[in-house]
Amino acid sequence: METNPVKAGLLTENSAGVGTVSRKMVRDRAIEFAVIDGRSPNEVSKLDWEQAKRELTGAPAADQQELALESAPEAARWDPVPGFTGRMAPVTGSEDEDEEGQSDQTRLTQEGIAGAEHDLLRQSARAANQPAA
Repeated sequence: METNPVKAGLLTENSAGVGTVSRKMVRDRAIEFAVIDGRSPNEVSKLDWEQAKRELTGAPAADQQELALESAPEAARWDPVPGFTGRMAPVTGSEDEDEEGQSDQTRLTQEGIAGAEHDLLRQSARAANQPAA
């Protein structure tokens, strides 16, 4: 059962009954919010109006969907499709990768290491074949 939002509004202000909320009362409250926020009384925003109206009339602060999101756990708030666990996207190669998935830099490094090893083996074989002096 829903309650009457008028009964939830501001009933007293400075110990005096508010009575029926008028447009002037909402405007004055919105000006107060603007001044509190550091703006001039002429710079009342739409949010100031909405906040003043909510406060004076007792209107709900947010719609039901927002309230449901706020009460949900943090992980569920950012779930774009609730209940969907997802699936693995196909991995596509980069422009600088070969068929085996190695980048140009990795391939060149491995070729350089292999070349250096080959040079060391060749030098040691040449040194072993030279006659001792």
